[in-house]
Amino acid sequence: MSSRADFLRSLPYFATLGAEEIKRMEKDLLECSFGKGELLFLEDEPCQGLYAVRSGQIRIFKSSSEGREQVLLIAKPGDTFNDVPVFDGGPNPASASALEPSTVCIVPKETVLSLVADCPSALTIIRLFAARLRHLTLLVEDLSFHHVVSRLAKTLLELAVVEGGPSPVPRLTQDEMAAMVGTIRDVISRALRALEKAGAIRIEGRRILVVDPEKLRGMI
Repeated sequence: MSSRADFLRSLPYFATLGAEEIKRMEKDLLECSFGKGELLFLEDEPCQGLYAVRSGQIRIFKSSSEGREQVLLIAKPGDTFNDVPVFDGGPNPASASALEPSTVCIVPKETVLSLVADCPSALTIIRLFAARLRHLTLLVEDLSFHHVVSRLAKTLLELAVVEGGPSPVPRLTQDEMAAMVGTIRDVISRALRALEKAGAIRIEGRRILVVDPEKLRGMI
């Protein structure tokens, strides 16, 4: 196996670093081994740092409340993962477990962020991209685990501004709503009728009013 310094240089994040910076990364580096099936971390836990696979394979996945799983990535030697929370400051967006005996290196998030500490504008841009990637991860979760009525309820809540009374949703065609929740127009039409029947929304011509946001939240 290559030296830890050579391994760091092989990672895209650190490929252009000089010898002194690599030395600093190496000093802070944590190396951990995991058995088959062992958890590295759980979704929504605080982020420890940027992970890189030295050997083995790591499964990155989302879990539903019913125990269903959606695999986002199989990380192999040389791959990095869990970078989003390093840069946006949030918790782990997914869980990780070893598919086989594996060794990973962890660069603490503070060490990674120190690379751009002298360039606040670059860090701002990186955080923006990280936030967008987190949003896409949540979108994968919605598409994988939530049925159309649930996804539509969430979308309507996000679009509506609820301040006491019935709140209008910006005018959208059913095709546009279908594109937003990942389905087709006919299914959206049935989902809207289901939400109206439940008393969560009211449909007035082409206008949708959120009349009971709590009912909508209960359907997510």
